[in-house]
Amino acid sequence: MTLFHFGNCLALGYVPYLIVYRCTGLAEYSAFWKCVQAGAIYLFTQLCKMLLLATFFPTSDFSSGNVDFVAEFMKTTVDVGDLIGFYFILNNTSAKGELRFLIAGMGWASAEFVMTRFVPFWIGARGTEFDWKYIQMSLESNLNLMQHLATATLVWLWTRRDLYQSIQPVVVAVLALSCYKPLIMELLIFAVGLQSWPLLLVKAIFTSLISLVALQMFTSLQATTNHYSSR
Repeated sequence: MTLFHFGNCLALGYVPYLIVYRCTGLAEYSAFWKCVQAGAIYLFTQLCKMLLLATFFPTSDFSSGNVDFVAEFMKTTVDVGDLIGFYFILNNTSAKGELRFLIAGMGWASAEFVMTRFVPFWIGARGTEFDWKYIQMSLESNLNLMQHLATATLVWLWTRRDLYQSIQPVVVAVLALSCYKPLIMELLIFAVGLQSWPLLLVKAIFTSLISLVALQMFTSLQATTNHYSSR
């Protein structure tokens, strides 16, 4: 029974990744190893971030009630390194534009899933007692996939020279929201006391809004490009 629960959590968490890989054209272009390379860049980026955090920023405890918000803001700013990682992947992947940000988002999200979800599933979901938190972790991994695909899309849009100047501030603003999403969630936990399913719902709404904005800007750019190429 415990192994069955582990299998359910693993399937709920990772099957959407396989669906995206199969349905977005990545499988047709044999992009598996490129996704693996993107995952390796994720690991290197996280290692650099961990070294920076451990060296310059002490750990704060939100539960104590005494929180240095400036320090937490600076710590979250280190997540800008993720954008640098995405930028490096996009500029070193030999594929057409749409595939490049799909490879970046898929590889990044898959590596994060393996590093942050598989071991807790293997140790915890195989326990003797059922716990909803592993189902929540599986659902959150799906939100992370949406988030990383949206972030990769936004970074790709930011590098485009044919992007309207009026849209660039919107891209930068949404990227900033993506970077500071962990801090926003921590503030909600601290101020409102969100936990468990309500917190997951807020994360789903936040991630969906960012993803919809990224999708809208991408489709608008594609429509404009197709319009000028057909003239």
